This record gives sequence, structure tokens and C-alpha cells, in this order.
Amino acid sequence: MSHDLEAIAQRALELISEDSVVGLGTGHAATAFIHALGRKVADGFRIRGIPTSQASAELAQTLGIALSSLDEVEAIDVDVDGADEVDPQGSLIKGYGGALVREKIVAAASRRLVILVGEEKLVPQLGAHGRLPVEVVPFALETCARRLAGLGFPSEARRRDDHLFVTDNGNYILDCRIQPLPRPEETQRAIRDIPGVVGTGLFLGMGPTVLIGKGGKVELREYGGDGQRNRR
Repeated sequence: MSHDLEAIAQRALELISEDSVVGLGTGHAATAFIHALGRKVADGFRIRGIPTSQASAELAQTLGIALSSLDEVEAIDVDVDGADEVDPQGSLIKGYGGALVREKIVAAASRRLVILVGEEKLVPQLGAHGRLPVEVVPFALETCARRLAGLGFPSEARRRDDHLFVTDNGNYILDCRIQPLPRPEETQRAIRDIPGVVGTGLFLGMGPTVLIGKGGKVELREYGGDGQRNRR
């Protein structure tokens, strides 16, 4: 685990109150946080976790973190996750880890979304890294790929170990090749209008708290729904 990941995971712990409900994200940064949270739970800290993937659920269970589900809670107090891109308005691209739909459901059900990233994830415009994951139902894989190509987003079905990658929802992921997106809201609507699309990796207007690891130090940025931010 890198020094920056450990630093931002520890900083995220300071935003968690005892007896709260905590969303447990998926990916490298979220894994670092779950490990840090597990150590605190082992010392007697009480929380309930809502995992965004089977992998995060299994890790949390091995660390003794009590788990719950969205059916059992009214709301999630804090959701802690990573991101693959963060733009100057606090909008995100997520889903390189394959859990984008569950991550978006948990984020939307949370009172506060905390995103853990390194400096390399900060981009001037969403799409700068050239990749946007889109989850689709298996029945519509090829038709969705054709429709995405028609929108200017050629894609490839994600594979793992020479097999199509299957999400925890039983779906497939098309990784779209994209250019920077000047109007991500329009892109989101156009892709979501394709029958068979379950969700995209665009997380827009969620007003996250972003913790950025910089050489072992952590910068905190607060974004509102209008994209404004305050730094601390």
C-alpha cells in the first residue's frame, strides 16, 4: 500500500462518527480505507458497512466489520470510495474496478460522499484518460456496442482471464474510448437512453468531499452540487 493511500485512508477515518452507516467502495483506494476502518473496528469502534461489491463485502467480513444492506437502513451517513477521474467541478468518472452501478446507488443514498484519490486522478475535463465504462445487460451487448459507436464512443467488452467480465449484477461492461467531454450531462443522457444500458461511469453533480494524496500529505476539497469548492 502506498504512503499516499494510507494517508488519505487515515484522513477519511476522521470523517466517520461512531455508530454511523458507512458505504464501502471498491478499488485500491477503497480497499485501503476498509483496512484502516477494520483496524479501528478491532479497537472497539462501532459502525455498519454497506459494501458496493462482493469483493468489498468479503474483505470487510474478514476484518470484522459489521455489514448491513440498503433495505435495512434509512440512509448512509458517509460513503467512502475512490475515483478514476475528478474534474474541477467535482464530477467523476468511476468504474474501472467494475462496480460502477452499485457504487452509484450507494453514493446516491449517502448524505456525504468522500472520494479518495491521488493527484494523477485530477483532470481538467472528464474523459481525459480516454475511457468510460458502461454496464449493459448481456442480451443487449452487441446492440449497445453498435449504438455507442454511433454516438462516437467505440467500445470493447471488458474481459478477465480470457472471459467476459461479469459484474456482481450479472451484467457486462463496455469500455468506451472517449475524448474529453465538454458536456458530460448530455453524454450521460444519450448513453442512458440506449435500451440495455444499466448505468455509466459518469458520476455528476454529487458534491463530493475529495481527499487528495500528495507526497504523504492530504488535501481536502469540498464540492457543492454547483461544482464550487472550498479547500482546507
